[in-house]
Amino acid sequence: MSDISSRNIHQHLLDVLTAEQARFRVMEHEAIGKCEAVSEIRGTAPGQGAKALVCKVKGNGVKQHVLAILAADQQADLSRLASHLGGLKASLASPAEVDSLTACVFGAIPPFSFHPSLKLVADPLLFERFDEIAFNAGLLEKSIVMDTQDYLRIAQPELVTFRREND
Repeated sequence: MSDISSRNIHQHLLDVLTAEQARFRVMEHEAIGKCEAVSEIRGTAPGQGAKALVCKVKGNGVKQHVLAILAADQQADLSRLASHLGGLKASLASPAEVDSLTACVFGAIPPFSFHPSLKLVADPLLFERFDEIAFNAGLLEKSIVMDTQDYLRIAQPELVTFRREND
């Protein structure tokens, strides 16, 4: 996988979405890795942004890399994620692991797993509030805004509630 560059991930993603007849549009913008700033440029709500976290879940005999997708206006509760997957703790993966599992720089990771060792999970809140989700498409300067139902149909993430509950 490490021979695939982020540019190829972007093209692969476009090929998959086109083949699956997804309703989506590509937007070009400045390379900003911050969700809030990008959502402003895209003209989308922060809650439509799909934030992608590459995590490691360990313990109880579990050793799993996870691509955890969350609405950009939410915070992840990694202990909830770990317990759902049967592990004891979850942490963010190192930049080297992120690179080898996604071929993307941090901030450009799309909410799709193209690596067999990277399990895709998503917090359901992302899909409950908006008809479209937005995300960086493998490159910091390219975003995709796509139909929420098309995303769920094509990516087929395991839906796991792992956002931090606001008390």
